[in-house]
Amino acid sequence: MRLKKPNLWYKLNQFVSSHPKASAVLSCCMVILGIGAAGAGYSLQAQPTTQIQPQAKAQTVQTAQDGTKTFYSPLTGKQVPDEATTKRQVTAIMLENSPDSRPQSGLKASGVVFEAIAEGGITRFLTLRQEDRSGLIGPVRSLRPYYIDWLAPFDASVAHVGGSANALGEIRNGSYKDIDQFFAGSFYWRATDRYAPHNVYTNSDKLDALNASKGFTSSTFNGFVRKQDSPSATPNATQISVTVSGPTYNSAYSYDAPSNSYIRSQAGKPHTDRETGQIAPKTVIVMRVPVQIGYEDGYREQMSTLGHNQAYIFQDGIVTDGFWRKDSKKDQIKFYDKAGVAVALNPGQTWITIVAPDKAVSWR
Repeated sequence: MRLKKPNLWYKLNQFVSSHPKASAVLSCCMVILGIGAAGAGYSLQAQPTTQIQPQAKAQTVQTAQDGTKTFYSPLTGKQVPDEATTKRQVTAIMLENSPDSRPQSGLKASGVVFEAIAEGGITRFLTLRQEDRSGLIGPVRSLRPYYIDWLAPFDASVAHVGGSANALGEIRNGSYKDIDQFFAGSFYWRATDRYAPHNVYTNSDKLDALNASKGFTSSTFNGFVRKQDSPSATPNATQISVTVSGPTYNSAYSYDAPSNSYIRSQAGKPHTDRETGQIAPKTVIVMRVPVQIGYEDGYREQMSTLGHNQAYIFQDGIVTDGFWRKDSKKDQIKFYDKAGVAVALNPGQTWITIVAPDKAVSWR
């Protein structure tokens, strides 16, 4: 099955974004003409067909009848040894994805990954981790504003090497837990087997120490709602293809039923972590997000991170064609099916890829 957002809607959204007065005019025209989502399946921003159902809070502890407590990571939903682990500081790390950065280190151990274009069609990963640790993490690269919107709900510190003008203006405004390499060089190093700027690395011990030196010792947040693995007896999405930009950055997934996970490929090859091997998230989500080019300290990607739009949630061998919703910068992203019912995610790594409305997503 293949779904592709019509180019007409994407171009119209770009025009409205760059011409503020056009928004009001367009709204009036849509009311008069009755233009809706009937023809395209979704409007510019995907709307539920019924009222959105309240989403439960993520559970971090379950108490058995005998009083025994079982604890779960609010980031990944995986079982953890104690309550203290559920409150550990979440650390976001910007990881590069140009060909010169591959294979990356520490990517497989990330609990949540946001994948989006940073510039010129080149994707970059915002990785978040809480309970998992790595002896090597990198290459670490610079920050963009939209990544801040995605990390904010996790109360995460953020490791990066500088950033665009707007990103640095925001991350340094005192509202975030900034652990920029520019001001903490001793907690990072440059590897000798790769050339700059593709050679900045760190590890879990150094990031823990850096967080502690800043007083960042715990995170309070509401993670994604999780459920138990429940592989489908009749899977309908075992081969997935995602067009992000070009062949070097497009990805594919092959569903592995025994592990109930998705073996990730990139640029037509298995996507591996240099130290720990094949990357295989438990849940894969593709979010459609309006994108345009704007000027900061140069022409850069600008993404609409708030509101709601179409999303495909792949887990248990099946696909849920639904939508994502994010109401404010600090609000967590939530995922729903078309009927407005919240979708709970499998425990383990969640991989979220952001694509423009005109990019193809297919499965079979």
